[in-house]
Amino acid sequence: MKYMEREEIFCCPKTSRAYPDRLRCFDDMPEYLYVKGKLPDSRKKSVAIVGARMCSSYGSSQAYYFAKELSRFGIQIISGMARGVDGWAHRGALDGGGETFAVLGSGPDICYPRQNIDIYRRIPLQGGILSEYEPQTPALPRHFPRRNRIISALADLVLVIEAGKKSGSLITVNFALEQGRTVYALPGRLGDALSEGCNNLIFEGAGIANSVDIILDELQISDKLKADLEAKSNFRLASREEMVYSCLDLRPKYLEEIFLQVELNPGEIQEILLKLELKGLVAEPVKNYYARTGG
Repeated sequence: MKYMEREEIFCCPKTSRAYPDRLRCFDDMPEYLYVKGKLPDSRKKSVAIVGARMCSSYGSSQAYYFAKELSRFGIQIISGMARGVDGWAHRGALDGGGETFAVLGSGPDICYPRQNIDIYRRIPLQGGILSEYEPQTPALPRHFPRRNRIISALADLVLVIEAGKKSGSLITVNFALEQGRTVYALPGRLGDALSEGCNNLIFEGAGIANSVDIILDELQISDKLKADLEAKSNFRLASREEMVYSCLDLRPKYLEEIFLQVELNPGEIQEILLKLELKGLVAEPVKNYYARTGG
């Protein structure tokens, strides 16, 4: 127990009211969840984004884009924190200021793969890391197919970004279909090995994910709500630009110093700095040093 307290992990039994409603209705769900951060809110819409570990640059950019845009509309992003599509989906949600939840094939205190340590540290601040495995349980190959049933069950909709013909993401799809979840896939080029799985899913009846709006419509996000959320998002963006701009003066300031002074995540700050540069309000005279242009 002391170890769990030190690692800021709590155990949620299936008998608890906090246990996710989306999982409770299935007999094969774990009796206990070990959580670092918080659990998903069952009242909010959720989308699971999954795909190839060895994804292409197109796949990583689309995973990031869909996650970021969906999170702006208050949609929780679920994935497995694997390298490739999973990692980029989590990053998109984090940078979009949304909530994201990672279901691990190890104990929640183990970051696997290690290359995702950055998002492993960020996710509990904007969501949670979940596992059916006790702390200090290593990531074993047999754990990963099994944890996919939790990823799909936590979502209203499963979106496959890139998947080969025998991709592990298709295991998640099979669970999703058994659980009555909606499945969408990103269409890819004919003959592209990383698109074979997605194109086959579309042929078999999966929805075609050729825009964020299609996903929003499937989730029954109304046009009025879209407009309201878009307006709020634009207001937030304007105020966030002001937060970053007001931190600067004519003396170049180091990027790390800006991170410490502005209460936004580093990804957002860098994105805003780029926008301010494009508007001619900010310059980068030396790499990673920013100043007002004086204009």
